[in-house]
Amino acid sequence: MAAQKEAGDSREASLVEPSLWERLERPAPARRTSLTLDRIAEAAVELADEEGGDAVTMRRLAARLGVAPMAAYRHVSGKEDLWALMFDRVSAGLTVPDDVTDWREVLRSFALQTRELMHRHPWLSQAPLPLITLTPARMAVAERQLRALDGRGLDADAMMAAFRTVSAFVHGATQTEIALSRYKADHGWASGDETRQALAPQMNYLMESGRYPTYRTYALSATRKDDPAWEFAFGLDCVLDGIARRLGI
Repeated sequence: MAAQKEAGDSREASLVEPSLWERLERPAPARRTSLTLDRIAEAAVELADEEGGDAVTMRRLAARLGVAPMAAYRHVSGKEDLWALMFDRVSAGLTVPDDVTDWREVLRSFALQTRELMHRHPWLSQAPLPLITLTPARMAVAERQLRALDGRGLDADAMMAAFRTVSAFVHGATQTEIALSRYKADHGWASGDETRQALAPQMNYLMESGRYPTYRTYALSATRKDDPAWEFAFGLDCVLDGIARRLGI
């Protein structure tokens, strides 16, 4: 009976499908197949960069790779697997040297790198949020930042909350930048001045109502309206200042 049970358990274990990441990290067989997860990820990123995230379908991807759609499905189960592979591939370059130990410098560096990454690959702003951390590369990014916060008298919840607060700012602010750039492009506005000129009738009406005096002061006196990099860095430093003061680190 024991032998039968052991044999049954072995057969059952053999039917369990390895995870996407386990399959990706397995050594390549001696005779490499023409289609691999690396090739699929590379092609999917190229397609998304050229035409946007919505263009990445299994059929389009298969055509780009020169294979039948079912061949691609033998490697990835669908769009969620593709998003994960794509996000992992482009995030692999996010890193901060191990000799950088100041928590603020580590989190700030990752924040600025992530903003640049999202602008290089605007489709990242469309990625399903749960996949942001559920890939090896993204887990490495989270691990590095949490390690920088560790050992500073914070409990596990405070440490994670601080990390997620910075991450939320980065993604929210950058998604807004990307959406505004897309909106301007869709309307053919090439600059901030052209955008303001096009929106002037609505803005003038609202400002002349007298109900928004503080916003009017901003509109008339601000000098960095078209400097999103400065605005991002200033906002990021405000977030980091708040974390430092609140947590005493």
